[in-house]
Amino acid sequence: MNIRQRTEEIEKSILSPYAVLSIKSKGREREEAKCQIRTDFQRDRDRIIHSKSFRRLKHKTQVFISPEKDHYRTRLTHTLEVAQIARTIARALRLNEDLTEAIALGHDLGHTPFGHAGEAVLDGIHPGGFKHNEQSLRVVEVLEDKNGLNLTWEVRDGILNHTGSNMPSTLEGMIVKYSDRIAYINHDIDDALRAGILHIKDLPQECLKVLGLDHKNRINTMITDIIMESIDKPYIKMSKDIEESTKNLREFMYENVYIGSKAKVEEEKVQYIIKQLYEYFIDNPYKIPEDIRSKRPNEDNHRLICDYIAGMTDRYALNKYKSIFLPIGWQI
Repeated sequence: MNIRQRTEEIEKSILSPYAVLSIKSKGREREEAKCQIRTDFQRDRDRIIHSKSFRRLKHKTQVFISPEKDHYRTRLTHTLEVAQIARTIARALRLNEDLTEAIALGHDLGHTPFGHAGEAVLDGIHPGGFKHNEQSLRVVEVLEDKNGLNLTWEVRDGILNHTGSNMPSTLEGMIVKYSDRIAYINHDIDDALRAGILHIKDLPQECLKVLGLDHKNRINTMITDIIMESIDKPYIKMSKDIEESTKNLREFMYENVYIGSKAKVEEEKVQYIIKQLYEYFIDNPYKIPEDIRSKRPNEDNHRLICDYIAGMTDRYALNKYKSIFLPIGWQI
């Protein structure tokens, strides 16, 4: 019995009957030899961490566009906070922590530069529309490496269905869906307070009374509630009071930070940049980098351009725009 098989046996003995066992995975699109050390879900996690798309998240906007100060969240730090919250819940519920972590680490790989502002403009101008969860799946299935990362079905399902009305097929995926919301609501409050966009007195006090007065207590309340409501159950849920307060706090953030605050005053500019880049490459498709074109020769230009722009970091998009549209002083 090798190390992987020993781990698979341990999973059988300690995990909940509602957990997805590594050995019970629906598998990969392309069969491949098993690792002697790691389970399939551990390998998925490692493939995501070592991908270029994961590294680029450090220079992609969470809420604050290209923040100058060091302590504001980026898409990478958001992803790590989601993974931490999700692992805590999964371990407490005796669900598959490796599967949960892999989904969490991969859930935002398809996000555009400039956060949801970039997503909105690509959704409007790309003929096929654009959703970051669908692009995240495309990253791991097609765009990353030579032929995608060939992840297991359960990880891909969790990535695709982590947001919106879509529901993951596994409890591990549902944990990530909740953890994503827990993370962004609370760290976006933290960043908004640090930026002076909000004051603690601005936050809905009825929500704080239920969830907690500070960052760590709100997160702890939400996590603990999910664990206590879901332990030894075939579902993941919050209690009614916590769910309602979380929903109200999220709505407050949309009204006061995500839309119309001074954190968002640059959005029109960055949306203009993305729109101009998209139109430029439609008119000049031969300027699409050769490594992108040669890898997917049968794709139409709209799809190639969408993939190219969605993969850009904030600073790459800005530099690309400058190099195309702004004159450079003559070098003598």
